[in-house]
Amino acid sequence: MSAVEADRHVVLESAFNFRDLGGYPAGQGRRTRWRTLFRADGLHRLTEPDLEILRRLGLCTVIDLRTENELVERGRFPIDSHPVGYHHLSLMDVIWDPAQAPAAHEPATQFLLDRYIEMVSRAEDRVAEAFRILAAPGALPGVFHCAAGKDRTGVLAGLLLSTLGVSDEDVVADYALTALAMARMQERWAAESEESRAALAATPAAFMAADPLAMAGLLGLIAQEHGSSRAYVRSLGVDDEVLAALEDALLEPL
Repeated sequence: MSAVEADRHVVLESAFNFRDLGGYPAGQGRRTRWRTLFRADGLHRLTEPDLEILRRLGLCTVIDLRTENELVERGRFPIDSHPVGYHHLSLMDVIWDPAQAPAAHEPATQFLLDRYIEMVSRAEDRVAEAFRILAAPGALPGVFHCAAGKDRTGVLAGLLLSTLGVSDEDVVADYALTALAMARMQERWAAESEESRAALAATPAAFMAADPLAMAGLLGLIAQEHGSSRAYVRSLGVDDEVLAALEDALLEPL
């Protein structure tokens, strides 16, 4: 079983895309550490059985990448039920405009790539802060999440994994696993209510797509302009001490 094919989905009742980022080869005889860093979709819906699973994981830190409006409308991680270090670092100022989305029959690649480029260019300070938060003593195990765990979460996961030395192939494959989660999410929405079914029908196909070519394009552009993801995050002010702390915490021998 490959590192990508390994069963990394943490099954929860109310979240569909909670995944372990462990087990990826990272060069120099190392791999990312299991049960240490996770990526997820919205965690405001968590049930008590879900929280018990996260307690067993020893979750210490939650980084919420959603907008302020999303937090107000949907709520936050239930820190009263499971105290964690909670950090709000919105990677987008506003939710994407459906009018900008391509038609359902058109590829989503360029649309997603353009949005990811906008994201990293406009939220560089927040990307850097996420690295610092995760590198702090006692921060891990931790999770970062957005609404679907696809775009904002996918970009941060891609930058973190790539900076740690994970190959572009594995980074892109990890991103692509979200397609399975989107299918789980859409199935639940379709079964919940007429209102949720209507919302699903009104959502542009590109908003639900996890196109591997978009993540590959972002990594390629970063490499072209900066030489590597590591050089890019260093240009954002993430210093060698932070990178060394992340490596110590997130990497282990193969």
